[in-house]
This record gives sequence, C-alpha cells and structure tokens, in this order.
Amino acid sequence: MDEPVLVTGATGTLGRPVVDRLLADGAAVRAMSRRPRRGSDDRPYEWAVCDLASGVGLDAAVRGVGTIVHCATNARNDVATTRRLIEAARRAGTPHLVYISIVGVDRVPFPYYDSKLAAERLVEASGLPWTILRTTQFHDLVATMTLVQRRLPVTLVPAGLRFQPVEVTEVAGRLAELAQGAPSGRVPDMGGPEVREARDLAASTLGAAGRRRRLVPVRLPGKAFRAFREGGILAPDRAVGTVTFEEYLEGRAKAGRL
Repeated sequence: MDEPVLVTGATGTLGRPVVDRLLADGAAVRAMSRRPRRGSDDRPYEWAVCDLASGVGLDAAVRGVGTIVHCATNARNDVATTRRLIEAARRAGTPHLVYISIVGVDRVPFPYYDSKLAAERLVEASGLPWTILRTTQFHDLVATMTLVQRRLPVTLVPAGLRFQPVEVTEVAGRLAELAQGAPSGRVPDMGGPEVREARDLAASTLGAAGRRRRLVPVRLPGKAFRAFREGGILAPDRAVGTVTFEEYLEGRAKAGRL
C-alpha cells in the first residue's frame, strides 16, 4: 500500500478540498484534525486526532506518511506549530513537506505575514524535502470582509487596496498535484484571474447578497497598509486561477450561503 499523504487542518477551508482532491486522484490520505471523525463520515481515508498547539497525537499522526500537506494555520502560533510538526516529521523519517503560504509575506510587514515567512524559513531549513506554494487571498476571505459587516448601516472598505482573489478549490488542486510530485522548493506563486479594487469587490458581494449599503472608504495607517496599497499582496504575472469572483459569488448564492 502506498504511504499516505497527511493533511493537517483537514477540516478547514483549504484542508477539506485538498483531502477531496487527493481522494479523487486515488491517493492514500490521512486526515488530521483536533476533532474526532464524525460517525457519518465513511470516506476511504485514515483519521488522526492531533492538537498541533500541544503536540498531543502528533507522533502517531506523522508515523509512516510519505508526504505532509501543512494546511493548518493559526495567527498566534504558526511558527511554533510548524516547528513542532517538522520535529515530529524528522523523528518519523524524511517525508516530503508541502507548505501553503501567502503572496507578499516578504513584502508586507504585517504580523500574520511575518509568522508565515518565519514558518517558510523553518521549512526551508528543516532538512526535509520540501515544497512551498504562495497564493493570493481566497474568494471566501475577500467576501467575508464585507459579509461580517451585515449588521452595520454602512459597509467599510479599505481605501486604495486591491485584491486578486483565487478560488480555494483551485489552490487545493495545485497542492494535491504538488503533494503527489517530487519536492520542488519554492514553486511559482498562484494568483486569481483578476486584480480588483476592494470597493468593487465589496459592491459585488453586496449585490450578490441582495443588500444595499453605502460603501465608506477607510484609509488604514501604518507601513503594512501602505505596502498593501502598493500591491504587495498581488501577483498579476501569475494570474493562473480561472474562477472569477462573480462566479464564486454566484455559486455561493445558489448554495444559499450568502
């Protein structure tokens, strides 16, 4: 039997479609989560209960795997959990470590981005075979920035910011491809098909949700948001995603999720 691919954060926004794509490809999969497997889940994969924050269950989760796709993330302890995962992987052997990161982590001085960049450095220096993919923001995140303001009389929009949203299932497909291939180091970035103004994206989200709100631009201070406004999170030369933001919104609306 082939060595399984371990997916950390397997029940998360990215982890779920990564697991789905690997299974569709016929790969052996071990899904890792802090929560027990649901009794109604009869899909053909292994399940590992593990808390990366404490390390409980981690050695058992990584034992015998050939590849680890590290989708689990936490803004408060990304570096610590990645270090803990690497140490456990070393004890288990030399699995291929595939890490998902963000376009602009080396250009935007933002705390979460700083932690992702530090985690990248740990992966690179781990002694394990590795692959790192950076992507632009997921459609879900960009839409949520507007939808979470649904109780406000207006919708606040970060002035001067542009995004290049990408469909999470396309990212999952790329990660699954990388996980089933040879270690490749830092691979080319992956961006969505369009660079769009934050105001334009907010208006599209409100329209798809059938809501009318006045859009109020807010200029956010500091070096990080200056770097955001300068395009630090964009990859216009890597617009390889195909699903547009409007197509994403249409699909979410049909599913009753707006």
